[in-house]
Amino acid sequence: MTEARRPASSVRDWLLLALGFVVVHAVLSALCFAVAPNQPAGDVTGVYRFWVDYWHSSGVLVGIDTNWVYPIAALPPMLLAGLMGGRHYLVIWLVMVAVLDAAALVLVARRGRGLAWWWLLCTFLIGPVALARIDGIALPFAVVGVLLLADRPAVATVLLTIAAWIKVWPAAVVAAMLLTARRIASTVSAAALTSAVIIGLALLAGARGTVFSFVSAQASRGIQVEAPVALPWLWSAALGDPGVGVYYDTSILTFQLRGTGVTQVAAVMTPVLAIGVLVLTLLTLLARLRKAAPAEVLAVAALGYVSAVVALNKVGSPQYLTWYVAPVILGLVVSPKRFRVPAVLVLVAAGLTQAIYPWFYEGVTTPTPWVIAVLTLRNGIELALLAWCLIELRVLPPEPRLRTAPTAAVGTIRERA
Repeated sequence: MTEARRPASSVRDWLLLALGFVVVHAVLSALCFAVAPNQPAGDVTGVYRFWVDYWHSSGVLVGIDTNWVYPIAALPPMLLAGLMGGRHYLVIWLVMVAVLDAAALVLVARRGRGLAWWWLLCTFLIGPVALARIDGIALPFAVVGVLLLADRPAVATVLLTIAAWIKVWPAAVVAAMLLTARRIASTVSAAALTSAVIIGLALLAGARGTVFSFVSAQASRGIQVEAPVALPWLWSAALGDPGVGVYYDTSILTFQLRGTGVTQVAAVMTPVLAIGVLVLTLLTLLARLRKAAPAEVLAVAALGYVSAVVALNKVGSPQYLTWYVAPVILGLVVSPKRFRVPAVLVLVAAGLTQAIYPWFYEGVTTPTPWVIAVLTLRNGIELALLAWCLIELRVLPPEPRLRTAPTAAVGTIRERA
């Protein structure tokens, strides 16, 4: 049994994990309270809370009465954080994230204490944005979902679908399930029923065409400064090109690029992402035709889809590093040795991400060569993760056939152990 899959069993294991959990969340929460530069909790205190306050003052609620950049299930946690008023908004938000993380971490530790420590370390390396973004609400649902895929696929699909209606990326795992599951109908039914309930509740709350407005809102965005595709312009600006600049888009509240060719490349990136997803889909289907182990194909495909959405996107934000957590945990459960490389790469990328934001973000918005070099390395790792998934899907070997029933039984027992 590998260390990654050795479950936490002793009192010492649980006490150490509890201590690690408290330390990580306490340190990152402290950084959220304006200790770190660049207001790492600014989205929670300045954007989410503003939407809630605006609803209280005007009666207009984003996602219901107006178009919105997020899927509709992102709204309930934002409203819940405002129950005690704006003064305590960030505190309640951090408590919500901590409670969800704690519940998910218990299940992760029961599957493997090494998995739990990897997640805690990754969270710590990503930094305060791992907690102070809507992604921090979606992630625990996705983590629990991937852990339940083998034993309770319908429940796993429900949790992943809920997570996707909070932040879209968990739909990548559902897509991988559809390509590898033997009972596709049950997966589709669970996802469709969950989506129907969420949409129905939104309609009852007064939403109409706004439910799917997040799709067009994302498609119309420009190139965000942290996206891999932004690097040529950032380097040009860092080396003194006056024709390239970074500006703050007040409509979507993010830093974007201006310069020759930016608009055209931004328009092309959506088809590029679609092509990347198509290539991953074809390689996944070919791996299944080669009779590769379904669990391994699922894990690699899930990480591949997430990697494509990150690496080929015209939008890039520091919290996107949290998207890797669930598929990597799934991979470490299914095949610890195979997923050792992406697990390490994600940790390195997480640390580089925190260095970029919040600590040295001015070096991105006012392009500074050494900061752009750090960003280049981080983005290079994101591209490497995508390349790793493409290669693995191409070379995954056929699943060995078990010759006798007793051998099959032994294999099952070992896998469960």
